[in-house]
Amino acid sequence: MAALSQSSQTGQDPAHHPVPAEARMGRLSLTMAWWAVCSAMFYIVVGASLALSFGARNALIGMVLSVISYGLVNSVLSRFAIRSGLSVALFSRLLFGSTGACLATLIFFSTAIYYAVFEGSVIAVALNHLYPELVYPLAALAVVLYSVPMILGSVQHWLDKLNGVLLPIYLGGLLVAMGLSISRYGYRPQWLDFGPQIPDAFGWWHCFVAYMGVWILMLFTFDYARFGKPEDAGYHGRWNFGMPFYAVTFLLNGAAGIYLVSSIPHDGALNEVSVVMAILQLMGLWGLLFVWATQTRINTANYYLATLNMQAFFGRFSVRGSYWMWAVAVGVIVYGLMLADVFAYLLKALAYQGIFVVAWVGVALGQILCARNDVATLERVAAFNPAGLFDGVVRRHGIGACLDVFRRWVEQFFRPVDGDSGVRPPGRFVAPQTYGVAVGRVRI
Repeated sequence: MAALSQSSQTGQDPAHHPVPAEARMGRLSLTMAWWAVCSAMFYIVVGASLALSFGARNALIGMVLSVISYGLVNSVLSRFAIRSGLSVALFSRLLFGSTGACLATLIFFSTAIYYAVFEGSVIAVALNHLYPELVYPLAALAVVLYSVPMILGSVQHWLDKLNGVLLPIYLGGLLVAMGLSISRYGYRPQWLDFGPQIPDAFGWWHCFVAYMGVWILMLFTFDYARFGKPEDAGYHGRWNFGMPFYAVTFLLNGAAGIYLVSSIPHDGALNEVSVVMAILQLMGLWGLLFVWATQTRINTANYYLATLNMQAFFGRFSVRGSYWMWAVAVGVIVYGLMLADVFAYLLKALAYQGIFVVAWVGVALGQILCARNDVATLERVAAFNPAGLFDGVVRRHGIGACLDVFRRWVEQFFRPVDGDSGVRPPGRFVAPQTYGVAVGRVRI
């Protein structure tokens, strides 16, 4: 996201046009911008939560499988995004039609806003915890006020450099937290046994499926990779957006989360706030710096992607506005949601959004691998693409709704994760083949 404002120098709106050659970024700048995504404490908590439910060893196996699958899929998506310069919004027009693509941008910007609310609240809670005189609403306002300018104007030119500085702070802070935990509470070799006394034999599969609920990162990949240079496609597909990134994002963060939660005493149910409190308890003011570094890095991505896709969504309905206007609108929405007690509703909404995200990835792979991808046809696409809409919306959401109604009957076979984690229909595995058949490019 950082330095992505280069596209504004060309006079083209990045939400409505492919990225031209002169607006592409060097591999180091794009790497520093993209790696901001790996530093969310959300990943630490996900790993710990899965270990709590299915056992640490099963969680680690699920993480390894996720690293492999994410790396393979994103290698395909990133190379295509670099080659075409298309955004998720533009590519969705090829998948679902000019009007049908609005659903993709709606889901994308609403999901990015949710993550901005979730991660921004962590900083606000940490500030309020260390400085009680700074009440939570003012702390939340402060977070929004410094987050929005980071994706505006010339600030974006140095934001990749800021993320480059924050990366060692994040990695160093994580190692320091682990070291302090060992120093204060002693090394706990039984952390690998953390979780149920008798783990589920197929717990590793449940953990792997749970990580499929975060496939929104594949859409993040697409919108970032479009700024890469074609000559760097191999590097980005293999390293920047590939397995090394997810080894840090899922495996390193998840393993650290399992160890910290299993070794540091905490009160109440496990959630992101409890992990933050444990880090503040261990590190004090330095812990606040660590939390700020992690959440600021990830929120630069959340705000940028929410703004870009909100602009594209409303632009389709002739509601026009500058990039900075939509950035301010995102900030206002994020602040309002940070003050409202809507987390339970948002988590449930994310479960259904996850169905569409997985469907989008499947249909996108089908389009890339099985169909023609002529960027010049973007202006001539129909309002609706029946092939993409049927596979991505009707079939997938229809199956998801049925499984939600009959979840008690089919949970063990089709949705092996917890009922509150979201619908996980098996159709995701055949999306590329289904779409390929629909467009007539794959023979059965």
